[in-house]
Amino acid sequence: MTSPNWTAFAGHLCIAAGSQETVARAVSRAGKNGVTGILIFDDSTGRQVEPDLRGSEDEIVARLAPSNIAEAGRGRPKLGVTAREVTLLPRHWEWLAQQPGGASGTLRRLVDEARASPAARRRQAQMVTDRFLSVVAGDLPGYEEVSRALYAGNGPGFEALIAGWSQDIRTHALRFAADAFDRDAGDG
Repeated sequence: MTSPNWTAFAGHLCIAAGSQETVARAVSRAGKNGVTGILIFDDSTGRQVEPDLRGSEDEIVARLAPSNIAEAGRGRPKLGVTAREVTLLPRHWEWLAQQPGGASGTLRRLVDEARASPAARRRQAQMVTDRFLSVVAGDLPGYEEVSRALYAGNGPGFEALIAGWSQDIRTHALRFAADAFDRDAGDG
């Protein structure tokens, strides 16, 4: 399992993008050079992350490493599989028991199919883009209209509305929003 990529902004300027390690090191150096107000985003979710940036770059990077699993619990922890509870009605369990691969395999397959659907990719892109923009661009002119265009699936409107924003915010927002618009429907 690879670690997610991060992007760091100081105001409306992107100061680093790449692996967690790359961004953490760059942010540490920027902080030591007096840059303040740095925000770091997880590119897979659009959520802001706040790693512990105290100490040397090597100490920071060491804290980013996934912790070793101390307890050998249920699931397959080395593969990233954790056991959780699922509550279903008896008819659901009966149907799952009849499927090839068993209940867990069938549930994983159903979830993967749902995640791969165009509608799911569109919703995910909208959420990730909105999370990022609400933090980094929520105070910019036209933000509300940009949000409405994003959720309406209006790609050309979205692009036109962010045209006056900083290049770094536009670039990042367009990358996040890549799957948010139906390009085959004539909107871009």
